Amino acid sequence: MLTPIQKLAIGGALVAIGLLAAYWALLFFAQRSILFPAPRLAGAPPRPTDAEQIWLNTSFGRVEAWYLPAIRSAGGAAPLLVFSHGNAELIDYWPEEFDEPRRWGVGVMLVEYPGYGRSDGAPSQPSITEGMLAAYDWAKQHADVDASRIIPYGRSLGGGAASILALARPVPALILESSFSSVAAFAAGFGAPAFLVRDKFDSVAALRSFKGPTLILHGDRDDIVPPHHARALAAAASEATLKFMPCGHNDCPRPWADVRAFLDQHGLLMPAR
Repeated sequence: MLTPIQKLAIGGALVAIGLLAAYWALLFFAQRSILFPAPRLAGAPPRPTDAEQIWLNTSFGRVEAWYLPAIRSAGGAAPLLVFSHGNAELIDYWPEEFDEPRRWGVGVMLVEYPGYGRSDGAPSQPSITEGMLAAYDWAKQHADVDASRIIPYGRSLGGGAASILALARPVPALILESSFSSVAAFAAGFGAPAFLVRDKFDSVAALRSFKGPTLILHGDRDDIVPPHHARALAAAASEATLKFMPCGHNDCPRPWADVRAFLDQHGLLMPAR
């Protein structure tokens, strides 16, 4: 027969298990609304006049992308950065930020997430993957794009999307900025076990298979995605350049000097005229 203390201990354990199960259930069902907090379009800057609006066809509808041609042309097809932004952003926020690489002779493609902005569908790893692959396939056929120099560039959550593209299509290099090693590793900080994570975006696993050079940029004061994620990414990559910046997560200046040095080092920029 159980003593009162034993009954109390068992009752407390059952309550703790019940609370943990409820918390895990909440995380399982709410995680996509947490991971993908799509901002409203109201107040977003207008599309620049030199940005070509692209509609990418997918199994769930159309995904929007903007193609920004190189400002300075060195003649012939140009390299292309395929950019995937953070989870609380829109492509509408980014065109001016890419004026600098466009002046080098590099084109830019800003790819929206499904369910964000004007895009159809709902965000998830499968739907985002489909959109990124459609963007690459569109760019590969564009006359002004050098298909051998299409470079995925992802910031924050976008690093997961860029890593998937680097694994699924032949690309010469990869750029990751303020990115996590995986959603599972990120979620562990919130007490969520890996088996609950629906959209894993396992960039470490992708980098173990990707054989090209990878530039990893990260704020040394990032308290949203701590710097140990960048170190894990660098350790997984076959050829990594790791650069820490004096900033946090959302306050980092555009790292164009490091990006240009990386692209130049690997022969991915247009020759100077």
